Amino acid sequence: MEQAIGYIRVSTEEQSADDKYGIEVQKQAIQSYAGDNGYEIVDWLTDTISGAKDNRPELDKILYQPDQLPRHDAVIVFKNDRVARDTKLYFYYFYTLEKRNVALLSTEEHFTEGDDFANIYRSLLMFVAEQERKNIALRTSRGRSLKAQCGGYSGGNKPYGYYVVDGILMQNPKERPIVEIAFREHDINHATLADICEILYDRGYRTRKGKRFQPSTIRGILSNRKFYEGKYKYGDMGWVQGVHAPILPLEVQR
Repeated sequence: MEQAIGYIRVSTEEQSADDKYGIEVQKQAIQSYAGDNGYEIVDWLTDTISGAKDNRPELDKILYQPDQLPRHDAVIVFKNDRVARDTKLYFYYFYTLEKRNVALLSTEEHFTEGDDFANIYRSLLMFVAEQERKNIALRTSRGRSLKAQCGGYSGGNKPYGYYVVDGILMQNPKERPIVEIAFREHDINHATLADICEILYDRGYRTRKGKRFQPSTIRGILSNRKFYEGKYKYGDMGWVQGVHAPILPLEVQR
């Protein structure tokens, strides 16, 4: 009986949703395929990462560190897009294994190995998977842009003074004073950035990483005045009225 590695991939998006192609589904399909085709699964490797990315530690073991794994004649996956959704990546992985006489087998896509049609079929499947990935990315991008146009938080770093609940920016009572002190000292007392850092430190305020505030961080807060006044900006879009509650009252002037 020939030996095989069972390789499983799920993306973070799939894990956070009701994934019909989750780990157990893929594992059962691979185990069944192996039994029907005379293979013994000698090891299981699982990655949790998008198929469009090539930095996958478990797949890297199969490709570049085979001596760390049991001897194997094949790698069995649930579907070819579990290996990669990018066509170029897929064929790179495919030929890397082929050079070691290791077959890359799919439980869902069946064809005779080695013939011309097999290569054409693989290419077509990978092209479709790659287009699907691009379409998903496009839909996600459009959704974020639409939300941003309505003033809603669309991802990225959370400004000081806020945290996110169910995709909505909410004021953080522990951080709000940091923003208020920064603007009050800058606007009213004309304090320097270094002075503001010193004031925050003396009052016991630290960054989110527990460190002393630096002038660059304070500069970032002060340069985001419109946001703190209730506006929102995403990417290359212009400022729009945000849906988050402003920290700065309207009477705070430059």
